[in-house]
Amino acid sequence: MSLARRPLMEAAAARFGWRRAYGDTTQVDELLTEQTETAYTEAADHAQLATAKNTDVLTVQPCVLDVRGRVLADVLYLEGLLTGARNRDLPPELIERLEDAVDHGHELTVLLADTVHITAAHATGH
Repeated sequence: MSLARRPLMEAAAARFGWRRAYGDTTQVDELLTEQTETAYTEAADHAQLATAKNTDVLTVQPCVLDVRGRVLADVLYLEGLLTGARNRDLPPELIERLEDAVDHGHELTVLLADTVHITAAHATGH
């Protein structure tokens, strides 16, 4: 469902980052599709800006640090969800997926930290 067709409260909730739960997999699929389309639409702008702006390794570094910080915060939030799911004995499949997401998130933060190290090393010639 497009943003224009959503009820006002749902649009406001999306705007402020509030999410509601969906018990219908069709609604979940629609939301996931919309998120993906929005991300790819915005990615074109990001790529164009990044290409114009990131002319050397040190201009890349602050952007990577910003992304790493946001990813780390999200991964830690996911860890809280995982702890809650475990404590409430929620379905094992949910716990497994959350564990996978947390593990991959931590791997991503390590890769981003390595990227930041590389930018610093190349800037100093080491």
